[in-house]
Amino acid sequence: MNRRTGWLLLALAWILCACNMPARSGSNDWVESTPTTSQPSGMPSEGRGNGDPGSEGIDADVIPSTLIDPADLSYLGSFRLPGENGGSSWEYSGYAMAYYPLGDPSGPEDGFPGSLFAVGHDHQQFVSEISIPQPIISATKDPQELNTAGTLQPFADITAGRFGYLEIPRAGLEILPPQQGQDEWKLYFSWGQHFEDAWNPTHGWSSLGLSNPNTAGPWHVDGFSNYVTNDYMFEIPETWARANTPGLLLATGRFRDGIWGGLGPSLIAIGPWLDDDPLPQGGTLEHAVPLLLYGRQQPGNLEIDVSGVDPMATFSEPDEWSGGAWLTAGDASAVIFVGTKALGKSWYGFSNGVVYPTSGDPDEVYPDVPPWPHDQRGWWSEDISAQILFYDPGDLAAVTRGEMETWEPQPYASLDLDDLLFDPGFDYENYKRYLVGDVAYDREHALLYLVERRADGDKSLIHVFRINTD
Repeated sequence: MNRRTGWLLLALAWILCACNMPARSGSNDWVESTPTTSQPSGMPSEGRGNGDPGSEGIDADVIPSTLIDPADLSYLGSFRLPGENGGSSWEYSGYAMAYYPLGDPSGPEDGFPGSLFAVGHDHQQFVSEISIPQPIISATKDPQELNTAGTLQPFADITAGRFGYLEIPRAGLEILPPQQGQDEWKLYFSWGQHFEDAWNPTHGWSSLGLSNPNTAGPWHVDGFSNYVTNDYMFEIPETWARANTPGLLLATGRFRDGIWGGLGPSLIAIGPWLDDDPLPQGGTLEHAVPLLLYGRQQPGNLEIDVSGVDPMATFSEPDEWSGGAWLTAGDASAVIFVGTKALGKSWYGFSNGVVYPTSGDPDEVYPDVPPWPHDQRGWWSEDISAQILFYDPGDLAAVTRGEMETWEPQPYASLDLDDLLFDPGFDYENYKRYLVGDVAYDREHALLYLVERRADGDKSLIHVFRINTD
């Protein structure tokens, strides 16, 4: 497939699946979003216009020593992804990724052990395992200066075709050691798509041998809509889980643009190994505890009820929180979400500012679709920024004890990543509107791996951070 054809197919998929949703006010008024952000350690202080520091947003002036400060993240550089293999590629990739500490055992002792499992091209949704080379900081932002990862296992369909074709897919991956009743490491997954028309099963697991995955599932998370479950996945530290969600060591969630998934990212603790070994296909994961949900889940409703609910600070309908991780380093910790933050005014319609009516009034006049490259209908904003949000795990513990509502926790800080990106900002001509994908965390070495989408031509790049705390 050539690059132009790929752009057109992705654009068509987006147009077919773009959500026609009203704003929270029920009008087409502009919505302002001006978060307060900081910079990663070692990076320039100049941002790309992320709002007036005095405006309403995230107040990160004082961060307790028990929490990871954005300044604790040191940027180590980035590396490239391999070429095509196994019937797929790393173009249009990166919405799901997991770290495997026992991967690549014969690799060099360069301080970056283990391997990464990640989802490749959005069309195939295959998974490949890659090595982790030494990251390099490129002052010129030239991918040719970077090291390239090697392919350890070529792309394969770990779902055994269970999901079929997904329009604007969502996916999550995480790898955990053997749990109750298991005798091997498992690759846990979730899959879904932009529009969900039913309570479809979403989660499952496979072995780490991609050519013979022994797939189990998919299953549905009991009591929760697909709009809040079937995207990012990551490990919950055992010490925290033991005190708050016994046996539930896997976090799963989703943020959906608009308001159907709530007014911020969701997070639910699950433990598939507690339900059966394994559950039959189409079964229900009955052990599920909400940690974060900016709305109310009404029985049987796919859409989350947001009436009377406070949104996440700096929430905007065009946001895209596409990954997450539970960070620990020394005695400090944080739950993070990564994604593309909408900046300035936002609206539903087209990227050139044309607003599309959402009231449902039959007498309302619908505008013509603008010409390329502004012909994609959906949620838009004046500008975008790649960011990391930081949450206090203590707030999520309070939710499990019933001391806070699921929508009361708020991020205590945010981190602007634009200065390290190879290709920041909108690229309307190439239909690029989302900057980053998923993250994966090497807990033992405090290394955070983050996907920048379509930064090496149409291929993704992997950025690497080390968390430095005392």
